[in-house]
Amino acid sequence: MGLRAVGRRAARWALLLLLWFAGLSVSSVLALRWVPPLGSALMVEDAAHHWLNGDFDFRLHYDWQPWERLSRHVKLAVIASEDQKFAFHPGFDFDAIDKALKANQRGRKVHGASTISQQVAKNLFLWRDRSWARKGLEVWFTVLIEALWDKQRILEVYLNIAEFGPGIYGAEAAALRFYHRPAKKLTRAQAALLAAVLPNPVRFRAARPSAYVLRRQAWILGQMNHLGGAAYIRQVEAEE
Repeated sequence: MGLRAVGRRAARWALLLLLWFAGLSVSSVLALRWVPPLGSALMVEDAAHHWLNGDFDFRLHYDWQPWERLSRHVKLAVIASEDQKFAFHPGFDFDAIDKALKANQRGRKVHGASTISQQVAKNLFLWRDRSWARKGLEVWFTVLIEALWDKQRILEVYLNIAEFGPGIYGAEAAALRFYHRPAKKLTRAQAALLAAVLPNPVRFRAARPSAYVLRRQAWILGQMNHLGGAAYIRQVEAEE
């Protein structure tokens, strides 16, 4: 078999593999528009890391709750903390990305360039990494999520799979663990404190908030007022 024939066969296999991946990813994202995920890739990676290091007592805390059983306060708090343009952007905040790139060029690190849609994509389907391959897949899944889900579903999934502490995934698990109440009954202050730890839920603790976390909580409470409270959440719901 000549090199040209080998090249054609390799190209065909690469195309088939690409089509298979595209079909599988599209069907998976479409199904999850209605079906609650059993977990996320981040949860699997987290559990595997602990178990491979001999920590067999490690347990994941994850309790899916539908939209109507999540407090309006926690919905608004994570938007205020993570992605204030959430209801209006197409999955990417290009202004924030541009600012982050310029800050990186100056040697500074800026939080906030990754939207809630992007965080759902990487937490649900991908792994912790900063490689270009992972970033490319993140873009692909973010586009699919924005195309096949509405904003309400994106926020609903995010609130259920976001990490709020070591092994604690989702607002319900966090509310029960830290406040001994369901996520539906979280107060504004409690929701803002949970949102304050999202940038680094392993380092920052809602149970024992540092002065920095308390300052973030106060800032988030102010931003929640600035966003308009229930009016912003109704905007998200209107996208359905």
